[in-house]
Amino acid sequence: MNFDNAKSQMRKGMLDYCIMLLLKDKPCYSSDIIKRLKDANLLVVEGTLYPLLSRLKKDGLLTYEWQESLQGPPRKYYLLSEEGKSMLEQLDIAWCELEHTIHQIKAKP
Repeated sequence: MNFDNAKSQMRKGMLDYCIMLLLKDKPCYSSDIIKRLKDANLLVVEGTLYPLLSRLKKDGLLTYEWQESLQGPPRKYYLLSEEGKSMLEQLDIAWCELEHTIHQIKAKP
């Protein structure tokens, strides 16, 4: 097993969840999403983020609104839809269950 590949697959598996967590409380501009993920040591490039945001929007989990910018044209800010908020609640439960499972397995000799 290749460690870097395994690590990459683990990160990809939780990227949707992380983005939804970032959008839980307020709308975010795409570059702000990238910065917040980077600050959390989850490096994502625009070429990965935009298709993911598009897919989440197509799936009805995100929506967006245009906001005026002082530095140029209006910007698209992403936010969770009502369906996205419901999905995030379910993902929170699933994450806690997974975390509990991992801790149990690690604790057993």
